[in-house]
Amino acid sequence: MSAILLEGSIVHYEVLGRGRPVIFLHGWVGSWKYWIASMQVASTSYRAYALDLWGFGDTAHNILGYSLEQQSALLDRFLNEMGIGKIALVTHGLGALVGMKFASLPQNVGRVDRLMAVNCPLSYEAVSPRLKGDAPSPVELTDWLSSRTPEANTALSDSSKADPKAITASMVGLQADNLYNSFRNLSTPIPCLLVYGEKDQAISPPADTSSLSSMTHPVFLENSGHFPMIDETIKFNRLLTDFLALDSGVSPSELQMKEEWKRRVR
Repeated sequence: MSAILLEGSIVHYEVLGRGRPVIFLHGWVGSWKYWIASMQVASTSYRAYALDLWGFGDTAHNILGYSLEQQSALLDRFLNEMGIGKIALVTHGLGALVGMKFASLPQNVGRVDRLMAVNCPLSYEAVSPRLKGDAPSPVELTDWLSSRTPEANTALSDSSKADPKAITASMVGLQADNLYNSFRNLSTPIPCLLVYGEKDQAISPPADTSSLSSMTHPVFLENSGHFPMIDETIKFNRLLTDFLALDSGVSPSELQMKEEWKRRVR
């Protein structure tokens, strides 16, 4: 286990491989652990980092750090501490909101080369009421959203470590700030691949894809729920590899030109 001390508190992370940095950010349920298979695939060509946000996994329960702004600041401090420059972000749920917040800040212009956002709510209305309740139970959320296979149980074994207050704080932040609008309107748009599991019960995909920026492209995985990286690991990792391999500044809509993805987008 690797960790650094930020603001006097432990921040846990793991790292694999060598090359350009790719940062994995988890969602509301679980920790860095469910990225292991994706990190292993990415690490053949990149240096893959995954960290636990404040209140999750083996990172400290720092109640002052639970807002989206402070989770974004955690990412900023982590990158600075590790001496990491321009990054690709692979994010899920809460991590996707943190990634969009980070990328949208004026001081971070040019720091994010591309962003994969898995089951990311583009508005507060896209979130199930079950996630919006007061102090939702991480264990109950796991039972609700997980496929409950042995693989899923192992990947999500850190779910009980989550502080429910961290989940609630992120919902307050999303309700107050439509993050995608700021992200979409960046002066230099960032290539963004939105990935949605069609069976996800927690997050609704955008109903009108015409509202997306020219550099944002959605892909829908029909046999996935809230955790496509677990539900369809091989397919998800193929998509991840293809996205990371695109030239810098190229729209992920180019993936639709690949024969293997023509049947997987709509």
